[in-house]
This record gives sequence, C-alpha cells and structure tokens, in this order.
Amino acid sequence: MNESTKLLKKHFGYNEFRNGQQQVIDKTVGKENTLCIMPTGGGKSVCYQIPALMMQGTTIVISPLISLMKDQVDTLLQMGIPATYLNSSLTNKEVNSRLEKIHNGEIKLVYIAPERLVDEDFLHLTQEIKIPLIAVDEAHCISEWGHDFRPSYREIKNFINNLKVKPIVLALTATATIPVRNDIKKMLEIKADSEIITSFKRENLAFSVVKNQDTAKYLLNFIKQNSNESGIIYTATRKNVETIYEMLKRKKIKVAKYHGGMESVERATNQEAFLHDEVNIIVATSAFGMGIDKSNVRYVIHHQMPKNMESYYQEAGRAGRDGLKSECILLYKPKDIITQRFLIEQTASAERLKSELSKLQQMIDYCHTEGCLVRKIIEYFDETLHEGCGKCGNCTDEREESDVTVDAQKVLSCVKRLNENFGKVMIANVLTGSLSQKVLKLRLDKLPTYGIMKDKSAKEVGLFIEFLVSQNYLAVAQGEFPTIKLTPKGISVLKSESTVFRKVTIKVNTVSHNDPIFEALRVWRLNRAKADKVPPFVVLTDKTLHDLCDKLPRELHELLDIDGIGVAKSKKYGKEIIEVLDRF
Repeated sequence: MNESTKLLKKHFGYNEFRNGQQQVIDKTVGKENTLCIMPTGGGKSVCYQIPALMMQGTTIVISPLISLMKDQVDTLLQMGIPATYLNSSLTNKEVNSRLEKIHNGEIKLVYIAPERLVDEDFLHLTQEIKIPLIAVDEAHCISEWGHDFRPSYREIKNFINNLKVKPIVLALTATATIPVRNDIKKMLEIKADSEIITSFKRENLAFSVVKNQDTAKYLLNFIKQNSNESGIIYTATRKNVETIYEMLKRKKIKVAKYHGGMESVERATNQEAFLHDEVNIIVATSAFGMGIDKSNVRYVIHHQMPKNMESYYQEAGRAGRDGLKSECILLYKPKDIITQRFLIEQTASAERLKSELSKLQQMIDYCHTEGCLVRKIIEYFDETLHEGCGKCGNCTDEREESDVTVDAQKVLSCVKRLNENFGKVMIANVLTGSLSQKVLKLRLDKLPTYGIMKDKSAKEVGLFIEFLVSQNYLAVAQGEFPTIKLTPKGISVLKSESTVFRKVTIKVNTVSHNDPIFEALRVWRLNRAKADKVPPFVVLTDKTLHDLCDKLPRELHELLDIDGIGVAKSKKYGKEIIEVLDRF
C-alpha cells in the first residue's frame, strides 16, 4: 500500500481511490501542474487533500463557494486534518486568529475566496509561509467562455507569479468544453497533456425530459411517490421559486426555498435545514447548490429549462453524489425559451451574446432529442458514447416511431420558400395559415406553403420545428432575431433521399390549476362570461388559456396566433387579455 492509499484509508476510510483520483494525485505529488476534470460527485476534493497531507507546508484552495468551504473544513476537522477557511462570513478578529495559525504552521489546508488574493494582510502572509500546492476549484470560472466566468479568478495567475517559490497548481472542474479547458491550461501554465479527464457519464443517474405535462400535477405526484427522499427543484426565476414553494407548503410538504432575493440569514437557515434533513425538498434558483456536499439527494427536478448544458449537468449532478440510483428530470415548456433568452440578453455582454444564445439552442436540442439523453450530454463535452445508456427516459421509452417525412418536407419547403430569413414563429404562422398582420403585410400568404399544415396549431408546428432542429434537419442562426436554416441532412429529406421518424406523442392532460397566469386568465374569463351572460367556455376554452400562457402575446395582432382566437374574439376581448398578461 503506497503512502497516498494509506492516507486515504486513515483519514477518509476508503480502501481504494475512485477512477482518476490516483492519477491526479501522482501527477500533483510528482510536481506537475495538472488539470483535473471529474463530474460532480467524482471525488475532486480528495485529489488535492491527499497531496496536501503528503507535502510540507500549507496548501491553498481557491474556491468561490463559501458554503463548500465550511462543509469541507468541518469534514476535514472531523477527520483530524487541520484546516481552515478565510471568507467574508468571518469577523476581523476571526480572520486575524486564523492568519496567525496559518503563520505558525498549524494549518495544512486553507480555503479562500478569490477576492482574498488582493488582500494585503493575506498577501503579506503568503510571502512568509511555505506553499507547496495551490488547488483552483471550479476552475472553469477562470475562462470567459465558461458558464460561470468570474473576473476575480483572473487574479490567480498574478498571485502565483508573485510568490517567492512557485507552487504546483492543480485546477479542478466538473464541466468544461475544449475551449474552456484550453483557456484554463493557458492561464495556469498547465501543459497540454497534463490533463486527467474521467468520463462525464454518471452510471447511477437516470435522465429524463418531460414535455407537454401538467407540471404542477407531475411534481406533486413525483414528490408523493418519493416522500421520504431528498430532492432539489430548480427554477429559472425567483418568482417561480416562490410560486412552487407556496404550492408545496399548501400541500403540507416539508419544503424550504432559496434565491438571491432573500435575506442572507434566511438563505443560510434554509440551506442548513435542507442539509440536515429537517426538510426533504428545497426549491431554488441556480444560486443554490454549488459546492453543497449533501450526498443523499435522490432527485433533481428542473422546473424550467436551464440556459446551457454546463449549468444543467452541474445542477443535475447534485443528485446521487453517494453513487446510489437517482433521478434527474427536466420539465420542458416552450415558454422556457422566452424566459432564458430574456435572461441571457439582460446579462450577457455584446461579445458573449451569440455564444450564449448558441448554448441555449443546444439546450433546446437536448430537450427535443429522441436519442439517448446521456449520449447528447456526453457529446456536448467532447466525449464519445458508442451506445445508449439504457437508463434515460429516451432509452427506456417504448413508444412506437411514426413516419413524419411528409410533415418534415412541408416545414423544410417552407423554410426554403422563406429564403431562410425567418424564425420558428413566422414559419409556424405561415404553415398554419395565420392571418397575423405581419404575415399579410409581407404577402407570405401568397407562398405555396401557406396553410399547408392548417390542421395543426402553431404551437404544435413550433414544437415539430424544434424537433427537426434537435435532429439536425434544420439549424438555428443566432442573432438578435434567430433564423432557421436548412442543413445538408434536411436537404436530403427535401429531395426524398431519406426519411424522418418521430416517437408517437402521448396525449396528456395539460390543465394546470397552479399556474398564476392561467388562474388570472380564468378569473377574467369568469367575470367576462357573467357580463356576457354565457358559459365561460364560450368566451375562451381552457386550451386557449393554456396557449396564452405558453406564448404570452404582448401585442393585439399576436392574439391571432393563439389557438381558439379568431378576428372577432381578438377584437372583442383582445385589449382585456393583453391587460391581464401585462401583469406578468
């Protein structure tokens, strides 16, 4: 038994390392700067904790995750390993006491936030102590092309270069594409071949995408069936956190919430309640979870589609850190695209906008693929999976395939007739024979493809277009107004050289009594029906209300794209409907 394995057994209680850990440790102890890429739950922390115990001096761990620091330091202290952390949660007195212990050589690992790298007291200390190793956790934060770029990480290179003796550098991350990996290696002076990558495939996780479901009903049923298990429910916005949290509370479910709009004390209290199993479920935005070491999370449900694959895989990967079977479920709705595109346009710089929108499109493709979901994820991170995982929702889907070549040709032909200059909504409008002002003004109603799919709703055609994009029959050119383009694969179908198959759609009940927009529309409809002295369904059907919720029209002419609203109802109810929707 070598020294690293002895330390693993002594402090951590394991007889052998997980896949990739020994290789990373050997490179690090061998004084080679290294990049370690392991999925969440793969055991990255051991890769620097063991070398820290084998080297003389104090190892510095740079991490943006305050909650992780506390969790890991508490765990290390429990193991008898002297460790501490320095971050903004401490008082000046506490910081000074810890700096003194570090100075006296009493600490083997010190966790710091990247902002500490410009603190004069800390910089002075680092000139007086032996630092054999610097571990850069969440290393993707150093790259502008990563999903969580943090400018403070750019200080790491200067900090290392200004030390009297250059330490070994170990960069670690769970998710990084090739451009991000190259950026990390360049910034931290890691050789091209000094990279250990374990498979992104998590054998214990079952991925699934649920579409066209009553999400509230699905959520409640799932929680009921797994009432004794811990789970995280992610949403894209604070408002949705509050909505879902209140819904679950009304059902007497033990639940906590977490988002950036809450007071820090309340966030910390709720996080602790979840970590300590005082509540089984936490509803949160992406602000929650980075670095949370809770190992028994049995499921992660995304109530809204995330903005990119890196975020999704990192968040979903918080399930099953203990290696036991766990579920990763994404509840997809078309309006998620609107939400995420809006958030991206509000936060991304002009230079990054196109890249971020391209990543969003890849996330949409994931939601619509009918192939193996794990393969789709693996390929995104430039790894090859030669066969399906056999566990995801698509691999276990026993629905029969239907030949949809004719419908595909109708869509592809329309894209070509529109000279590839329009987006999904306009294509769907033309195909379904919309009478919207824009269609008529541009004389698109004169095209041969106008109305050739009028037996379907614009929403159904829109979803079909997304399916064709996900299967590479069509492509999306990103920009201020995304446009749909033909691909060589699509042209082959258009020429009748190949066929298109799609799984038969399962008809499901899409009525949701917990959607606040739906409820507001229903209240308006009831009042309007009383005034008109007719039954509510005569005003608008439930199906129409749901289509309004999905598409959220902002202008009167857009109401003509809604299922169940013609010119007369648009004129009669249009202004009132828009006023209701404007509240949201």
